Amino acid sequence: ERPKPKSCYSIPTYLACAMFCGLPSASPMPLFANAVFEISAAKLSDLPPPSGAEIAFAGRSNSGKSSAINTLARRTRLAFVSKTPGRTQLINFFRLVNGAFLVDLPGYGYADVPEEIRRQWQGVLAAYLTRRTSICGLVLIMDARRPLTDLDRQMLEWFGPTGKPIHILLTKSDKLTRSEAAKTLSAVKSELTPWAEQISVQLFSSLKKTGMEEAEKTIGSWLGVAADVEKKRNAPG
Repeated sequence: ERPKPKSCYSIPTYLACAMFCGLPSASPMPLFANAVFEISAAKLSDLPPPSGAEIAFAGRSNSGKSSAINTLARRTRLAFVSKTPGRTQLINFFRLVNGAFLVDLPGYGYADVPEEIRRQWQGVLAAYLTRRTSICGLVLIMDARRPLTDLDRQMLEWFGPTGKPIHILLTKSDKLTRSEAAKTLSAVKSELTPWAEQISVQLFSSLKKTGMEEAEKTIGSWLGVAADVEKKRNAPG
């Protein structure tokens, strides 16, 4: 039986995120708007020194990860959308206006990638997710038509023990009927019940631009952004 995961809002985790953020009050603009490319890393030794909270985005090749990032950033080509899944092989850092970073990790699981390269990517992903102390949370992208693949579960196994929050975006939900989407969401949540304190799940569509507000609110809460934005929206005058 799987041990109960640590709460993602445990005091040590919260303090770690707050320490790395050290950010001023957020403006009510979308969280990922005006993200700017900072640096790419091909291997762990190329990673920049931690200088702000990092929100890691990971997903299987062709899961819609790059499209989801572009949608959240209100951009068309912030993250590279390749017609050849598995082509993006770098860890890409984008600085947000609040000083945090969006970190776009290489897609995983594409069958046509040579085995040696695939093992190399997996080693880099595992090391980054398990050792990088500045990660504040993981956004895991899954195709709503094929959620929780073996490699998706591997990502959860790698990152879960950190106790930090994980938010799953079930992308391409527009490809499902409303009933199918609801059943998929329910099934994924049910299967991840042992992780309930640490993992949140939602439907998302880059094509229809649905799920953006929910994603921003959840991810922003890791940085203490959502609460500040809500206060400003509800402030008199």
